[in-house]
Amino acid sequence: MPWKKETNPYYIWISEIILQQTRVEQGMPYFEDFVKNFPSISDLANASEDKIFKHWQGLGYYSRARNLHFTAKFITENLNGHFPDSYEEIRKLKGVGDYTAAAIASFAFNLPHAVVDGNVYRVLSRIFGIETPIDKSVGKKIFQQLATELLDKKAPGEYNQAIMDFGATHCKPKNPLCSTCPFSDHCIALTEDKIALLPVKTKKIKKKTRFFHYLMIQNGDSTYITRRSEKDIWQGLYQFPMIEKTNILPANELIVTPEWKKLFGNQKIEIQSYSKNFKQTLSHQYINAVFLVINLSGKFSPDYNQIIEIEKKNVNKFAFPKIITWFLSDKTLYLNFN
Repeated sequence: MPWKKETNPYYIWISEIILQQTRVEQGMPYFEDFVKNFPSISDLANASEDKIFKHWQGLGYYSRARNLHFTAKFITENLNGHFPDSYEEIRKLKGVGDYTAAAIASFAFNLPHAVVDGNVYRVLSRIFGIETPIDKSVGKKIFQQLATELLDKKAPGEYNQAIMDFGATHCKPKNPLCSTCPFSDHCIALTEDKIALLPVKTKKIKKKTRFFHYLMIQNGDSTYITRRSEKDIWQGLYQFPMIEKTNILPANELIVTPEWKKLFGNQKIEIQSYSKNFKQTLSHQYINAVFLVINLSGKFSPDYNQIIEIEKKNVNKFAFPKIITWFLSDKTLYLNFN
């Protein structure tokens, strides 16, 4: 992994923020692209949000990208471009929690702070047979104290990386390699046949289902997009004009909705195609989306001013949610983008 043995706190910070909600194999090319396009804190600070979002596109949890941008500007403007070198000051940075601060402090500055991520929770809970839920404050405190006691104070960065890697590659969530585990003689979970039960979590995420109807409006060489500004998923990303309903509607029902009337009034339109149902699973939501490709002649004057007119050939220059990029890259659809 490109961030292994790295001591540049900027690169470590970028890698840790990417890995907060992303698998290593998915995050690696994003990390390499990100540091190539934003090789320094000042480069990131001076970049536009649109450019940052475009390079983040597909990673999800876009608040991470916003926090990176905010923090880069803060460090550039208030800390003379120098990344803070103490756990306490790193922890104050926006978007940085206890784990991320400990990781940066130990990897970049070899400071004795134990990291406790999902891998560490799993290793410690199994070896020591800890059944206290890891998503309760008492559980977090127990694991943090234990991790701190076990930490090699002389080589905290190497130790932290080792226990995290051990959890990721050996003490895996499913099918852990117990037969070759160096801790098998001491692992309580293995002795008591509780491998699949640990670590314990109590919270069940309730997901809601949402239904989006995206309208790709073609008007000569132009199409139209909007930017999501409300405090909702994908804030700051672009999308085609969208109508959200309580279920997916057929075209004949969609065109009589108030939202449709607000967009088109009595303007004459032609629905060229109605896509299949695209589905995306988020942490707290299930998204169902269909795309209507619409041909329009004459001036498009919707009853609100958030619409942005762009040339169709430039559509891929904008950062869209993953579900829209899936639609745009679907080879079964023959759209006139040229």
